[in-house]
Amino acid sequence: MDWYATVKRHYDADRYTDANVATFVIGNKITPEQYETITGQVYGAFA
Repeated sequence: MDWYATVKRHYDADRYTDANVATFVIGNKITPEQYETITGQVYGAFA
């Protein structure tokens, strides 16, 4: 499964928030760099 493409598609459709996307980094499904590409935010800046 291409987690990056799946998460990005849902994020772009407003189904996922930044916090939702962060859970995929925690679960090792996407990288922090991919998080930043998807959300435009620095990973960990919300903590």
